[in-house]
Formats: sequence, structure tokens, C-alpha cells
Amino acid sequence: MNGSRSSARTHSAPASDSAAARSPKDTFITVYGRMPVLEVLQDDGLRVDKLVVADNARGDNLDRILRLASRRGVPIREASAHRVKVLAGNGKHDQGIIADVVAPRMAPLAEFLERPARERAGQGRGILVLDGVNNPSNVGMILRTATAAGVTGVVLPRVGSPSVDPLVIKASAGVAFHAPILRCRTAAEGLEALSDAGYRIYGLSGEAEESLYTERHPDDVAFVLGNETEGISEAASRWIDGWVRIPMSGGVESLNVSSAAAVLCFDLVRRAEEGDSRRARRR
Repeated sequence: MNGSRSSARTHSAPASDSAAARSPKDTFITVYGRMPVLEVLQDDGLRVDKLVVADNARGDNLDRILRLASRRGVPIREASAHRVKVLAGNGKHDQGIIADVVAPRMAPLAEFLERPARERAGQGRGILVLDGVNNPSNVGMILRTATAAGVTGVVLPRVGSPSVDPLVIKASAGVAFHAPILRCRTAAEGLEALSDAGYRIYGLSGEAEESLYTERHPDDVAFVLGNETEGISEAASRWIDGWVRIPMSGGVESLNVSSAAAVLCFDLVRRAEEGDSRRARRR
């Protein structure tokens, strides 16, 4: 097989000092499968930390992938086929190869909350918390919308959420690599941390009295989006300070969670632009 490989025991240089102190799952998005790995290597806008290749992998673009990785200076490690499957987290579609792609805006929620309040405020508008949103397509579309709207962060808990895998990446049209993803163990734990940091927390519910469009909320605000069928969990509900609804007409009772997220995100944009206009008029 062409291309230089090193043992799976070899360690490449960390992407950064902060990345070295984190779990890899809070630093990298792991891409698996021949074509997805080839595509990330072809994108000069993405930094690939390393490849891990199964020791029995052969053919089907592999030589091309290894040559491209070598040309970009990406470390290549070799591991057993079983180990590659474990790292991919998918036993059927890894095709004997994974790539760890640096996600520059991904961070543990706790690390984000340790930043000075002024720095956090300057990084966007509001926070979304996904509570049991487990459909990869919905997660991908939410990440794309939130990034486009300049949302500060999307809390994607490890429990109850899909990994940021090729399905999520495809649904986000590749935006997931650059999305402001904040990681924690569960949605409830994330909400507790946000509450302790002074964030006001809202839940979306079709039965709420207050409209999303008229509710006045502070800049430090988080919105919880619940499971596609079961809504917001009881554990997450304990941390909600207020409930808001998206006004509906035409007999429509609810929106898909990714559509609701889009409405929410761009209402935050509207509020920010109105605030900018008011400040400009006072000058």
C-alpha cells in the first residue's frame, strides 16, 4: 500500500495547547468513510489533525487519500480494523479509515463559561440548547442555521444527541466543521451551568402564553429545543425560567424542530439589528 504510515501508538502534535487539555471529542469532528475523508482532505479550509487507517484496508481511493494526506503533512496512523470501527463509532460504514478534523469553534460548555462575560457577549447572539434532538438531519440543519445567524453557541450534549458524523455534516452542508458547538454531558447539566452563569433560560412550547416576538429577554439568554416527538424533558424543564411560543395560524400546531430553530435564530438577528439601529439614532 502506498503512503507512509506510523503505528497507532505514535502521537502527533496537538492542534493547540487548549486542545491538548481537552477530550478529543471536544476538539475534533471524526469523519469516516473513503469519500468523506477524501473530501475533507481536498478542502484547504479544513485542518485535518490525523488519519487512522485499518491495517487491512486496500483499494477504493485509499492510495489517493494517503498521497493527499502526505502532501498536506497530515500524520497517518495504522490501527486494527476493530480499533478503527471503535474510533468511528460506526461499525458498518467506516471503510477502514477515519480523519480527525479540527473544529475551531467547538469547546466544552464549561470552558466557554469560564471566558470573561464581555468576551462571551462579543461572540454572537444567544445560545441554543438541544435537549434530546436526536435526528442527525435536524441537528445538521440547526447547526447551519445557528451559524448563519451568528448565534453564540449550540449546546450539543453527548447524551441524547447524535455525534457530529457524516449525516450531520451533510445536513449542515459542511457548516458543522465551523459551527459554535458547545459540549456537555446532558442537557440538564448544561442548563444548570448556564443558569449558574446568569443566563435566563426559555423553553419553546406551543402552549405558552408569551410570544417569542414580544418577550423581552436579556442578552445572556438560552433557548431549549426539545425532542422531535416528546418535546423538552422533565430534567431540562426544571431549569427553564420562562416559556415562549412561536405564533401560528392556518391551523398549524407546530413546526419541525429545525424550522423552529430557524425562526428563533433569526428573531435574535432581528432584535440585534433593531438594537443597533436605536443606538445609531442616539448618536
